[in-house]
Amino acid sequence: MSDINNEIEELSLEIANQDSMLHPYDIAERLTKLRSLDFDSYVSAIKKIPSTLFADILSEMPIYIQEEISEYVSTKKLVNITSNMDSDDAATFIQNLSEEHEEVAQTILDNLDVKEKEILQQLIAYEDDEAGSHMQTELFSAKIDEHIGDAIKSLKILKESKKINNIWHCHIIDKQNNYIGSIGLEELIIFDHHLTFDDIDKEHLKIYNINHKEDIKEAVEMFTNYNLTSLPITDDSGHLLGRITSDDIYDIIQENATEQIYNMAGVNEQTEQEESIYKIGKSRAFWLSINLLTAIAASIVIGIFDTTIQSLVALAVLMPIVASMGGNAGTQTLTVTIRQMALGDIDSEDAKKTIYKEVIISLVNGLLFAVIIGTISFLWFKIPMLGVVIAISMIINLFSAGFFGAFIPLSLQKFGIDPAIGSTVLLTTVTDIVGFFSFLGLATVILL
Repeated sequence: MSDINNEIEELSLEIANQDSMLHPYDIAERLTKLRSLDFDSYVSAIKKIPSTLFADILSEMPIYIQEEISEYVSTKKLVNITSNMDSDDAATFIQNLSEEHEEVAQTILDNLDVKEKEILQQLIAYEDDEAGSHMQTELFSAKIDEHIGDAIKSLKILKESKKINNIWHCHIIDKQNNYIGSIGLEELIIFDHHLTFDDIDKEHLKIYNINHKEDIKEAVEMFTNYNLTSLPITDDSGHLLGRITSDDIYDIIQENATEQIYNMAGVNEQTEQEESIYKIGKSRAFWLSINLLTAIAASIVIGIFDTTIQSLVALAVLMPIVASMGGNAGTQTLTVTIRQMALGDIDSEDAKKTIYKEVIISLVNGLLFAVIIGTISFLWFKIPMLGVVIAISMIINLFSAGFFGAFIPLSLQKFGIDPAIGSTVLLTTVTDIVGFFSFLGLATVILL
């Protein structure tokens, strides 16, 4: 107990140290840990953190803490915290807070500066999968006829007032705010400060940008393909609205990967972050119930051939091998297909090619392991035709595993369903039923 108390005291002192060189993420981690060790000390600590620092810390904290923060921090302080956040982080915080405390979230919006409120409302209005929902409006821009020296002076003022951070480019616009291109700061500083941006050779400008309504996946691909650090966002008329930065893209990639892992396991990411055991259990029970139904379907197939199994006990011994090999082969194909789809390496035009490739791979493996398991079965039970039965069944099941492992996620995507959701359950059902039916069916025809 004394060790825990000492740890609590150390965490509290570290968080309270205003001169600490800790990154906001590290402070957020320590606060989260303190919350689990001593809730009262945690509440006391967050109330002492200045709004400007808390803005950076809260952006790094888990969603469930953002949802509950208004219960322990005054609305007035939350207004100041929100005002000091980058616009994209502020919009995310307001959305998270509104999940549990909609009235408080609206009160915060109403007490913000008119311009800040308008910006946040615009960002919140976007759908989650739209590029605009992930942009921040704080950026460094300059008019095409502006002198480079004047633009650099403006950047200095913006940085000193802490209105912008993580600046890598100057985004060039015309008098109507139409986006023209971007130039890196490391290139900007080497040009003559008396020149205007219009005097710069256009080969120095990068013109990568994306429409605010475009799918965020397109932005992720652009960052990956072109090694971008930021990406300008424009509206339908080409006006510059904001930018997406690389740190947001990293978060999106991580979230997507995590979501895929959860979905393939039949669990919900948001539900798993809940503290309620009941909600987590309820979410998992839904997919387990579906899995139970599919298992019953496989059992029904086995029940049809109960007489065959009773006549030859060796079938009961070998059945799990056929089902297991099919399940594993299918999972390999499914995982590779879903991952390539997530990375944008497979589209509807590549569907036939993908299925064909996976079927060929599965057939080759099926032939290889058919010979192996057929030989093992013969040596084990001394029944020559039993080896033939399981060998043929192995080829059939691995063929179906390769086909359906690619076909199922591609079909779900075509119908607008996340391929990671439900694919595993459907595939397991197919490989189990095909495996048991082919093995026991062939045994009934050939052996009995």
